[in-house]
Formats: sequence, C-alpha cells, structure tokens
Amino acid sequence: MFMTAKEKIIQVVEQLPANATIEDAMERLLFLAKVEKGLKQADEGDTLSHIEVRERMSKWLK
Repeated sequence: MFMTAKEKIIQVVEQLPANATIEDAMERLLFLAKVEKGLKQADEGDTLSHIEVRERMSKWLK
C-alpha cells in the first residue's frame, strides 16, 4: 500500500514516546527521508562500487 508523505509523518509522530521533543520528531523524519532517498537512488542504479567508495574515503582521510 502506498502511503502519502502526510500519512508517513503522522505514523512517525504517533510512534514517538510521549516525552519526545520537536527536535526528536524532526531528527527521526530527516533520518527516514534520507533512507527513502537512498533506497530510491539504489533502485535507480545511482550507486558507487566498493572501489569508488574506497578511493573517495582515502581522499577524505588525508
């Protein structure tokens, strides 16, 4: 079943503990948005090989 963005947001908010802050909700929503974006990129073949990742990481770690 396809869920709208609004339905996903409501579901996330409902699953938060009663003492959750607005920042907690925002952090959770941002995390889920990034996961969803990554999955979409993977489905579209927009990924890096292990070798490409190692090359990029070696540049960052210099």
